[in-house]
Amino acid sequence: MLRWVVHLEGGPRRVNHAAVAVGHKVYSFGGYCSGEDYETLRQIDVHVFNADTHSWSTPRVQGSIPGARDGHSACALGKCMFIFGGYEQLADCFSNDIHRLDAVAMMWTLINAKGNPARWRDFHSATVMGSRMYVFGGRADRLGPLHSNNEIYCNRIKVFDTETNHWLDSPSTQLLPEGRRSHSAFTYNSELYIFGGYNARLDRHFNDLWKFNPESSTWRKVEPKGKGPCARRRQCCCMVGDKVILFGGTSPCPEQGMGDEFNLMDHSDLYILDFSPSLKTLCKLAVIQYSLDQSALPHDIRWELTAMTTNSNISRPIFSSHG
Repeated sequence: MLRWVVHLEGGPRRVNHAAVAVGHKVYSFGGYCSGEDYETLRQIDVHVFNADTHSWSTPRVQGSIPGARDGHSACALGKCMFIFGGYEQLADCFSNDIHRLDAVAMMWTLINAKGNPARWRDFHSATVMGSRMYVFGGRADRLGPLHSNNEIYCNRIKVFDTETNHWLDSPSTQLLPEGRRSHSAFTYNSELYIFGGYNARLDRHFNDLWKFNPESSTWRKVEPKGKGPCARRRQCCCMVGDKVILFGGTSPCPEQGMGDEFNLMDHSDLYILDFSPSLKTLCKLAVIQYSLDQSALPHDIRWELTAMTTNSNISRPIFSSHG
């Protein structure tokens, strides 16, 4: 039974960021925040969320650190993480390079990729199955990254083999969900899931959850129980065990309606979607929902209830974002 079980405020205020989970930690890379000084922020920043303590930190990294960017993707394979593409703020250009971060040494490496690379793009998704990274969707342009009137949505899958560092071609597939960019993608039990996103032609944001079964090549809409996120794009979703950690993103301001492209607000909220909530988790949710007396509960249960309901405090002041 699916259920949203945690909602906290005060994390890093970001949109167009990318994140992956390694063990019980979620690593978030780069992104954009209104009011940030991108002449000074020349290298991508890294934030880490500890799913056990429900807290954020900023680790020290070394090596060939990628330039600051947003709209890129991130994947995890073992103790390494890969980021691909995105829009580099300082260089004012789109990218199709691949960087690897070792989560043990916290060391960045630029990959010398071979073969026909994926086209430069942003707002795409990338997932790892086996030793291969699958890049799908996103925004491209017939005339180049500065001609937004010619925006198109990529529907070919590009595959990168992390063992040989080669780009491979893969047949495109048809989607039942509406076409979109700035969505999130993750895998669970050998199935691909997508959440949210934005369609410029429809001028619509989404908060729907779909899953794709690669064996039957079919899509199905999933309806979780509990309070879920509002319609949004540019958020991050990461798997930690049987749970999805979802945070950040952008939505139209409430007074503007869900179709407005330019009057947007950035989110600092976080949601956890549990694919297999335990009886203990369901009981804790009942205590929270009905404001039951906690005085007779064991100390560790009271601490877990506090962690599930206490907001973080590292958010910057709220600004409106554009684009």
